[in-house]
Amino acid sequence: MARVTVEDCVERIPNRFELVLLAAQRARNLGRGEELTVERDNDKNPVVALREIADATIPLDRLEADLIKSLSRAPEPEPADEEVLDLIPTDQNIFGLQDISAEEEASALPVEENDMPEDLEAAIEAELAGRRR
Repeated sequence: MARVTVEDCVERIPNRFELVLLAAQRARNLGRGEELTVERDNDKNPVVALREIADATIPLDRLEADLIKSLSRAPEPEPADEEVLDLIPTDQNIFGLQDISAEEEASALPVEENDMPEDLEAAIEAELAGRRR
């Protein structure tokens, strides 16, 4: 088994930081099941990735494209057009419920404690029995 060193890889990728990023991406790709281009020799994925880079058996441009794709985020959605906003009814809120005007709200009778049934469990059972029918 030939030992791989960073010096072997730096000849191909001069920037050590870029080398780390590309080797890590290749190791992830190997972990996902991509085919090896060198013998494994009982090495783990990061060592195999460095050996592939040193031996120039993988295209670096494809590996760089994989890295950029894995690091890119989904674009943010564009803001809604005014035409779309005009289609939303103004008398409904985002949940599709009608807004209650201030007058209707003021005319609603407040629930007082004495309006509650004395036997709350019996009232719940009666309500559930009515829904089961």
